[in-house]
Amino acid sequence: MVVGVLTVALSIPQANSLKDKRRVIKSVKDRIRSKFNVSIAEIGDQDIWRTALLGVAVISEDTAYANGVLSHVQDIFDNLRDAILTKTELEWR
Repeated sequence: MVVGVLTVALSIPQANSLKDKRRVIKSVKDRIRSKFNVSIAEIGDQDIWRTALLGVAVISEDTAYANGVLSHVQDIFDNLRDAILTKTELEWR
């Protein structure tokens, strides 16, 4: 069994309140959950308006499959309209 964890830092420059930020984050999380069987959560910067830290996890028997899923998830983050991807980190456990 392999566990892949993708940590993603986002900048949300147009957010003028936590409500704006939550709208963007909820949209991203819903989009990823609908396309992939992964767990995703906001894991940091909850009270900062214009930044977000998200964690995405996938568990699989096949490392190549898990890597492919996380690669596709990262592609979604790369192409967001309302947020800018500032940093990613991939961990295997």
